[in-house]
Amino acid sequence: MMQPDKYAILLVEDDESLGYLLSEYLKMKNFLVTWVKSGLEAVAIIETDVFQLAILDVMMPEMDGYTLASKMKSQFPELPFLFLTARSLKIDVIKGFSLGAVDYLKKPIDEEELVVRINVLLDRLVPKENLAQESNTLLSIGGYKFDVINQQLKYQDAVIKLTSREAELLQLLVENKNQLCSHKDILVRLWGKNDYFNRKSLNVFVSHLRKYLSHDSAIKLDNIHRKGFILVVKE
Repeated sequence: MMQPDKYAILLVEDDESLGYLLSEYLKMKNFLVTWVKSGLEAVAIIETDVFQLAILDVMMPEMDGYTLASKMKSQFPELPFLFLTARSLKIDVIKGFSLGAVDYLKKPIDEEELVVRINVLLDRLVPKENLAQESNTLLSIGGYKFDVINQQLKYQDAVIKLTSREAELLQLLVENKNQLCSHKDILVRLWGKNDYFNRKSLNVFVSHLRKYLSHDSAIKLDNIHRKGFILVVKE
C-alpha cells in the first residue's frame, strides 16, 4: 500500500554514492523509495512490501540484476522493472528487454531525465485514479479500526503497524468478511502466482494477522483445510 498520490519504488543499487544520490533525489520528487544494495535484499523485501516499480543495477555481487529480474518476473510478474546500468552493449540491452524490462537506461544518467522516464512509465502502468480510489479508507473490524492507507490496525489505544503485504491481505479478507477466500484467489491477487512457496509465505502472514486480531473475541481468522481462509466477525 502507499500514501495517496505517491508511488513506491524499489531501488537496487550496490554503489553507495549513486544509490544514496538517487534515493534522496527520488524522495525529493515525492516518491516513496526503498533502497537496497543487493539482489538478495531485494528478493527478501518484495516478499513483504509492495512497489509500483523496481530500478535494478545489473553489475552486483552475489546476484546480478539479470538474475534478480528473472526471479522477480517468475515470482512477482505484476511488478514492472527497469535497468539502470553501465553495460551498454547492444547484446546487454537486448537481454534486458528480453527479460521483461520496461526500460533500459545507461549510466551516467541525468536525474531529471530519470524522473521524467519514471513518471511516463508509471502513468502508463499504474494510472493515478487507482491511487485516488484508495484514499480516505478506514475499515471497521469488530473493535478494530483498519487504516488502509497508513497500514495501521488500531485497537483502543494500541496501534499496530502492518507491512504492505499484511495490509493487502487484511484488506482482501475484510472485503470478503464472513466469506471464504480461497488460497488461489489470495495468492494470485497478492503474489501474482499460486505456488507452494507463496502459500508458505501466506501462512506466515495469516499467523501474524491472527496475533494482531486476538484482542477481540468476536473475530476469528479460520483456516478451511485445503480451501482457504475466512475472516469471521460476529456483529
